[in-house]
Amino acid sequence: MNMKTPGAVLLLLWSGLVVVAAESGGLQDEDTGAAPTQLTCQPDVHSVLREMSALMAEQRVELRYTKTQMEAMETRLRASENKAETMETRLRASEKTVEEQRAVIKELKEKQEEQAAAVKAVGGSVNLTGSQVEELRREREERRVSFSASLVTSGSETFGPFSKPTTLIYRHVITNTGSAYNPYTGVFRAPVRGVYYFAVFVYGGGHASTTTGVSLHKNEEHVVIAYSHQPSLQYSSSNGASLLLEVGDVVYVKLWPNAWVHDSYNHHTTFSGNLLFPM
Repeated sequence: MNMKTPGAVLLLLWSGLVVVAAESGGLQDEDTGAAPTQLTCQPDVHSVLREMSALMAEQRVELRYTKTQMEAMETRLRASENKAETMETRLRASEKTVEEQRAVIKELKEKQEEQAAAVKAVGGSVNLTGSQVEELRREREERRVSFSASLVTSGSETFGPFSKPTTLIYRHVITNTGSAYNPYTGVFRAPVRGVYYFAVFVYGGGHASTTTGVSLHKNEEHVVIAYSHQPSLQYSSSNGASLLLEVGDVVYVKLWPNAWVHDSYNHHTTFSGNLLFPM
């Protein structure tokens, strides 16, 4: 609409000038017949038209420049809006993080207040007596339970066969942290309630009718067996289990009826146990 307005103005101006020129020329012809006046008026009209054309061209250039500037400003405005949205998203994330941290701090404060109240209830002091320190040390030591033992300390010996199950006594102690295993009875007694892992390894010689085998027991309960048989040469087998034990529960190994096992200074036949975690 704006681009057409200067053309319309120019057309109207041109029409008006032609009319004026025509009337002026007609009058002069009637009075004096002076034709040079028409020739003098025509150059003025062309000059005005040229000036208006130049003005229109200048306006077009300015319009294009203005349009370019507006497009650039629109692009910058969109970029600013995108940045604002990004900053708003980051701000929300930061607010969420702050709220989470406040919740953690609040929880820590509550625990601290509970601990302070507990300390106040026992006399308002965290200083431990000698007996309390000893009790804590004993509880820590009780939670360190691990042992391994083999049948013989030196030499070589075969145990069995016997007609009925017989408890094996593993006399050579390799390790016995917590002293829960008794090398004189072959029995492990649980010092704390927890989950323990036990493993047995057996070694024997091949025989046509004699097998090699032992069974793991918890109290009076049979748990697993390590058992093998072949007519010749030496061979071995193993087994293990995780057990939930109460304080005072016992675990031990029995020789399988009519079976034998062999051990030597190489310690082939072993019994081991470890406290995995207290409960």
